[in-house]
Amino acid sequence: MASAPSAISFPPATFAKLSPAPFVLAHLKPTSSSQSSTRPSGRSPSEFRSPTINTGSLTHASGSAVVRIGDTAVVCGVRGEILRASDIPHPYTTSGPGDDGSKEIEELGLLIPNLELSTGCSPAHLPGNAPSTLAQSLSQRLLSLLHISKLVDGRELRIEYQAPQTDDEVPDQPSEVVTKAYWALYIDLLFISLDGNPFDAAWAAIIAALRDVRLPNAWWDPDREAVLCSDRVAESKRLNLRGMPIASTFAVFSTANPQRRREEAEIWVLADPDGFEEEQCAETVTIVVAPKQGGKGGVLRIEKSGGGVVGREEMADLISQAEDRWSGWEQVLLQERQ
Repeated sequence: MASAPSAISFPPATFAKLSPAPFVLAHLKPTSSSQSSTRPSGRSPSEFRSPTINTGSLTHASGSAVVRIGDTAVVCGVRGEILRASDIPHPYTTSGPGDDGSKEIEELGLLIPNLELSTGCSPAHLPGNAPSTLAQSLSQRLLSLLHISKLVDGRELRIEYQAPQTDDEVPDQPSEVVTKAYWALYIDLLFISLDGNPFDAAWAAIIAALRDVRLPNAWWDPDREAVLCSDRVAESKRLNLRGMPIASTFAVFSTANPQRRREEAEIWVLADPDGFEEEQCAETVTIVVAPKQGGKGGVLRIEKSGGGVVGREEMADLISQAEDRWSGWEQVLLQERQ
């Protein structure tokens, strides 16, 4: 008697390539009620990957950091260059003592982020390719967040000069302080490995690198009519960042399809999606939480792309998760600074 043919089975890796969406669904919706909902990586839907940070990795940069979140790793280097005020076609005019330099940074373009993905960091980004649309959009989002968060105090980027008082001047009336030059910060980011959620990793690398920046002591020499810098490390200064805004990204996995009514679709919100999960999700939400000051927290920015699943109730829950995520990042960043 011939034996019955055995059922055809595939290893998980093959199943994931042939049917990626059903593969994710099989993890999120297990057949046994005793099993909890998990993701292919083994994380729960609301679980973030643990970050690691290493600062001061680049010797010839003013500040640098390497941030790793799972298999996503990015290097950030900050380089300070001097921009003479006389070389600016339309010099910026301060609005008074209360001017914090935020508009100055934006109008003069003193923060210049540049993100590079085409380094073989993933199968989709091969060496030698032209800059991808993803890299360009990420650079623009990072620049926009740098301006909105007012992370860097523009007054710390000024190189000012106050002429000594002469005998002809009125006593007790000091001469005017003139901005002779500025520090322009070039923020270069290089992804050495990309496994999803590049924006959160890139923004965290910028925060860590800026916290590591040391700018030389610079002053205006009226005799040479030039900016001079001290080569003594002890005289250099760190940037005093305004808080520590942290970005948290979520992706929505849904079983919705043209053959099924929308209300019958099942939905899972995945925190910190990896590359495989991002390909199966059509809707993403990024929440930037500002640091808590005086016992109060705040949402600095919310970005939503695709889909219409996340509403007000779901958004409130995601904001709560983002605030918890901020606390975890705070511990990692502060520990690395020490």
